[in-house]
Amino acid sequence: MNQSLLVDQYGRRLNYLRLSVTDRCNFRCYYCMPEEGINFAKRADLLSFDEMFRLAQVFCGLGVDKIRITGGEPFVRDGIIPFLYRLRTIENLKDITVTTNGTLTARHQSVLKELGITKLNISLDSLDATRFHQITRRDSFNGVFGAIMTMLEDGFDIKLNSVVAERKNVEDILPFVELTRNHNLAVRFLEEMPFNGSEHFAHDGWDHVKILEHIKMHYPELDGVESGPSSTSVNYKVPGYVGSFGIIPSFSRTFCGTCNRIRLSATGELRTCLYGAPNANLRDVLRNGASKEELENLLLGAVAKRAKDGFAAEKMIPHSFNTSMSVLGG
Repeated sequence: MNQSLLVDQYGRRLNYLRLSVTDRCNFRCYYCMPEEGINFAKRADLLSFDEMFRLAQVFCGLGVDKIRITGGEPFVRDGIIPFLYRLRTIENLKDITVTTNGTLTARHQSVLKELGITKLNISLDSLDATRFHQITRRDSFNGVFGAIMTMLEDGFDIKLNSVVAERKNVEDILPFVELTRNHNLAVRFLEEMPFNGSEHFAHDGWDHVKILEHIKMHYPELDGVESGPSSTSVNYKVPGYVGSFGIIPSFSRTFCGTCNRIRLSATGELRTCLYGAPNANLRDVLRNGASKEELENLLLGAVAKRAKDGFAAEKMIPHSFNTSMSVLGG
């Protein structure tokens, strides 16, 4: 199948599934959840790997050809590696990628390479060990950064995701750009989003415009880097540098017009927009005995009603942003 059948009312074809395998994480990043954690889902409420595999087959049968494994932290769930082997058997699935915090990737590096899963997005919000600890509430910087360097040497395609916020890590923006001088990786600066698991969120002004202006003050000459038609980031290179950097307007939501993503949480909640309400719970539908055809019709119907953008999706519900990103699925 060359084109996705998952088409919304604005003609956007969805071919990219973000599949969360767990809501649990071994970090407590301030922008994701409170220090004490959240009420994690009971094991019985999580999709089993068999259920996730069946749903992945249905999605791919409708034209999804890329699946990103997210969490929580995907590698904290037992059974993730056998599941990745199973995903590799799905016809029409061209690309499997993973978003991780990098603490557990070293132990799986050889298996991931064997599977051809060499595109990893790693959350890294600071290049300073003290700030890293303050942000993640964990003392793991050396292990994470060491794993990143090892994987780069092993030929992995690494993107570093850094959430930018005042009084947290603004000092790291320029060092991250400088990291691309000699390392063939991509840094992505993200606007902070309101999904922090608490009732308190106020955007601090570090939007995509301000981030770029800050970088240009120190690197006035930048080359644009061509991005894919559904890219969420606007990408650049410092002339002569090996790597690149980009900026993702995740709160400003300027990329909604070309969004090709659909999300499935670890508990089965289907979302056609991160900022919207769940469209259905596929776990419950599955466990009630739904057929393949019924699942396909549900997905087609949910996508057909997708909102124009994140702002419209937000207005459609009495939405509270105090849900943790770990629950939503990264």
